Amino acid sequence: MPVSFCCRRERSALSHFAPKPNIIFILIDDMGWTDLGCYGSSFYETPHLDTLAAEGVRFTEAYAACPVCSPTRASIMTGKYPATLGVTNWIGGKARGKLIDSPYVDHLSLEEKSVAAALKEGGYRTWHVGKWHLGGREHYPDNHGFDVNVGGCHWGAPKKGYFSPYGIDTLEEGPEGEYLTDRLTDEAIRLIRQNDGSPFFLNLWHYAVHTPIQAHPELTERFAAKARAQGLDEVETIVQGELFPCEHKKHLHVQRRVVQSDPVYAAMVHNLDANIGRLIEALKETGQYEHTAIFFTSDNGGLATAEGSPTSNRPLHEGKGWMYEGGVREPFIVRWPGVTKPGTVCDVPVTSPDVYPTLLGIAGLAPLPEQHTDGSSLVPLLQGEDALEREAIYWHYPHYGNQGGTPGSSIRIGDYKLIEFFEDGRLELYDLKNDISETRDLSSQLPELAQRMQAKLAQWRERVEARIPQPNPDFVPWR
Repeated sequence: MPVSFCCRRERSALSHFAPKPNIIFILIDDMGWTDLGCYGSSFYETPHLDTLAAEGVRFTEAYAACPVCSPTRASIMTGKYPATLGVTNWIGGKARGKLIDSPYVDHLSLEEKSVAAALKEGGYRTWHVGKWHLGGREHYPDNHGFDVNVGGCHWGAPKKGYFSPYGIDTLEEGPEGEYLTDRLTDEAIRLIRQNDGSPFFLNLWHYAVHTPIQAHPELTERFAAKARAQGLDEVETIVQGELFPCEHKKHLHVQRRVVQSDPVYAAMVHNLDANIGRLIEALKETGQYEHTAIFFTSDNGGLATAEGSPTSNRPLHEGKGWMYEGGVREPFIVRWPGVTKPGTVCDVPVTSPDVYPTLLGIAGLAPLPEQHTDGSSLVPLLQGEDALEREAIYWHYPHYGNQGGTPGSSIRIGDYKLIEFFEDGRLELYDLKNDISETRDLSSQLPELAQRMQAKLAQWRERVEARIPQPNPDFVPWR
């Protein structure tokens, strides 16, 4: 029997809405679940996104399909799990430790019919602005159904930094010192203002808040002063942990941030929020705000254990690159004028493949079940229903991340989440309803449940032909 994931809300009647509303899908890079004020941050300031959440639906148990970026991005575009696609690692990533890194597909196949292509066939103008990271030039957005591509390339981060010159081959250079998040928002606003009245799909995928952690100096100083005022400059914010499990970082220790206090990262988040506010203001000025569905989410958890560890995802465990909640649980906000009830908080677990059928539903287009095979439309939830008929949600990351995590798979059924770690085959079982921080492993207390969930996870991996990492014959322990 499928499990009904329930949603905390009151049922609301559908208001009349015009066919084919505009759709804006905003994807942030490396933003953690608690990086917004409306998700509990007391240090970062996100007034515009907090307002957006108050005007729509704020999902509390939304998930990225992978704890790193490219797989989640491919999942959003196709409606399929990363393991189904074979795109299971960030494109360009490779590491080994006790296990040899699994091979993976290093691009979004042109055989996939992207959600942009489907919307384009349905009468939409399709625009991509920002990060892509789904393959080389032949796999850029313009080959996946987008009429316009501004800033999307094979890069996973702004290699030359956030201040112009950027060196991005699909973005004309701006004046020296221009800030990338500001510029990409300018480009999105330009498209909105120049639109001829046709419905549009704007895929706004900011490079922020990925490393390098850089922001406007005056804004950074503002948050440095805030950190001092809150006494955060006098507390231990990063705790040194174990040695990394991957060979290329075996001489380094995991660095866990336990408090949100980095002023540069806070400035990046604030600037991002301000730019979302500018985008919304442009929609209002052009009379399109009440005719535009807006989505906001992230591609994986916040960077909390390595590479400067700029944020903390607490109370969630760990962060980017890990199989725990901190690696995959995301902020997810949806405002669909005339449909979503303001102030709604939804506890139904949802995941990246759900985006594709949801956007088709909002656009009034027929589903494409042969394409979005792993996604469930969220339209019923947005319309006021309180559950989805879905048995389980899956993750498969057979790789070593750069952040300290090890290869594994996981499954969530109801409130329970099971993680299988490939290095030693151990299972960990958590009751997320009563233990959001994943501190109490119940696998020994509930062995039958753990075994059932592991069997279902294994069956799913076999069905999608998921690759499993193999032992490293040259492995010499260092931990």
